Amino acid sequence: MNAEAQETTGQTTVLIVDDHDLIRKGLRHAFDRDPEFEVVGEADTAADALRHAASLMPSVVIMDLRLPDGSGLDATRKLRKAHPNMGIVVLTMYAGDDQLFGALDAGASAFVPKSAPANDVVSAARHAAANPTAFSAADLAEAMQRRLTPTGPQLSPRESQVLKLLADGLSVAGIAKQLYVSESTAKTHISKLYEKLGAGNRAQALMTALKLGLLEAPDQPKF
Repeated sequence: MNAEAQETTGQTTVLIVDDHDLIRKGLRHAFDRDPEFEVVGEADTAADALRHAASLMPSVVIMDLRLPDGSGLDATRKLRKAHPNMGIVVLTMYAGDDQLFGALDAGASAFVPKSAPANDVVSAARHAAANPTAFSAADLAEAMQRRLTPTGPQLSPRESQVLKLLADGLSVAGIAKQLYVSESTAKTHISKLYEKLGAGNRAQALMTALKLGLLEAPDQPKF
């Protein structure tokens, strides 16, 4: 636990980093209800997060994965390097395996999807304060099993290309042009991809691919 942060208050101090005001307010309210915690600051960019963490030295930083000026994972790496004993909870709406393992590799203490109850974030912060270098995630065991013995759909190189182009928003004609194939062939590739993912349309295919770790989350936050 970050001892410096607790010397003055006796509480676990928290810095909340998210570019959405409503989310910061909701998290602050959740922490305010627990006398163990004190929210000492908020930030809405990666740059502010690093600056406030250095000046406030909180016990725990709640870090959004997607921020306007950069990746929350990059900020997490910098925080872990500068403050080895600081707890870091990565919070994200994109809770696929790639995001989970990205948080683990970046040095986060815990990983929580935004779909989880606010109390789960508080519990993760409690863990992070006590064990900043011991990673915790609700789906960690299952994600490890999926990585070691993948049971999800296995995409061919061509299907992976099509998936990426769909994620980029290209039309059937645009995909055909990129792949140097006819529109009929592009439609066939897309149809086979949807079948493997159990999807009926583009949106379902992309959401399933994100969940399975077959596709990286977009650079811009959409929460």
